[in-house]
Amino acid sequence: MTEYKSSFLREMDARGYIHQCSDAAALDAEADAGMLTAYIGFDCTAQSLHVGNLLGIMMLRKFQQAGHKPIVLIGGGTTKVGDPSGKDESRKMLSDEQIASNVAGIRKVFGQFLDFGDAPNSAIMVNNADWLDSLNYIEFLRDYGRHFTLNRMMAFDSVKLRLEREQPLTFLEFNYMIFQAYDYLELSRRHGCRLQMGGSDQWGNIINGIELGRRVDGRQLYALTTALLTTSSGAKMGKSVSGAVWLNADMLSPYDYWQFWRNSEDADVGRFLRLFTEVPLEEIAALEQAEGAEINAAKKLLATEATAMAHGREAAMQAARTAEETFEAGTASAGLPTVELARADIEAGLGVLNAFVTAGLAASNGEVRRFIKGGGAKVNDRPLSDPNAVLSPADISDEGVIKLSIGKKRHVLLKPA
Repeated sequence: MTEYKSSFLREMDARGYIHQCSDAAALDAEADAGMLTAYIGFDCTAQSLHVGNLLGIMMLRKFQQAGHKPIVLIGGGTTKVGDPSGKDESRKMLSDEQIASNVAGIRKVFGQFLDFGDAPNSAIMVNNADWLDSLNYIEFLRDYGRHFTLNRMMAFDSVKLRLEREQPLTFLEFNYMIFQAYDYLELSRRHGCRLQMGGSDQWGNIINGIELGRRVDGRQLYALTTALLTTSSGAKMGKSVSGAVWLNADMLSPYDYWQFWRNSEDADVGRFLRLFTEVPLEEIAALEQAEGAEINAAKKLLATEATAMAHGREAAMQAARTAEETFEAGTASAGLPTVELARADIEAGLGVLNAFVTAGLAASNGEVRRFIKGGGAKVNDRPLSDPNAVLSPADISDEGVIKLSIGKKRHVLLKPA
């Protein structure tokens, strides 16, 4: 482990964030000498960010906690282009209205992790559409395009991998790395930004920005990346059985978010505690030795602390109580995710296949049939065996709901209204 002087890089190193760093000694010295400004960019392709974005958000949080100033760059401009990094196909083109709606959605999450007050190191949020939308293309190519060679751009993994897989790479996407480099230059000029952070798939794009800053303005800029995160079994972070693990509560309930972390693999608990919570390192080291029932307690701690970070302590404790009531007391807790539907649908007889799909517990009728065949589907904690069964008012519990379950850990309450 490298001996860093700055509190920021020491913390980042100790918790396992650092994968690559350009001129680490110089960055360390500057971070130790005074306040730095750093940014991470987030394109707005959906109305919420997801767990796959959380590592970057935590990096900005650690940066601010060390006394430095974080910038959240919203990609209102680059979202119109599409980053080819790690992808086999072009991004779906979004309208200006869709992008604006997505920007409004993802703004919500950052207030949980960063302080946007009026202190010198308070976080700020900027949108690269502010400068990209007004670029004059001929002037841009003349002033900045000459600093990028096709030889070098073709060597980047984001381009090479797409071409090796014989997947099309549009000229529009090919421009993405130039725009990202220009973002870095603009932020260094506008806000004195000296560091760009991100995932390791962004290394080439970030280095482009460093080179552009050096060539055009003679600026010393830095890069810091984390390894792309996967679970110990190799699965990509940010996905669950039922889809993306969104950070916005209106797209994924705090309870389901809690369950995502509770279901972490045993081998990942220590690593996730270091990366996604602020549990002291000494306590995490002790928890990593846990076995049996103790590992479940460690997973609950991970789930509660990660949920508190994203949704607040009260929501996290409610999710933990709901889980305890559901799994340990066997009751239909009111804290479970709830889907309202018309009482007339229940009175007319609602097919169980449709009910499970409506509840979001399955993507299709065929998937529900497979769950039923495997004995994993339940209504009010009773195993469901007939795919042609219907729900009726007789299935409504004394609490006024119908509890649908897939396996032991996925539950939704249907509430007739």
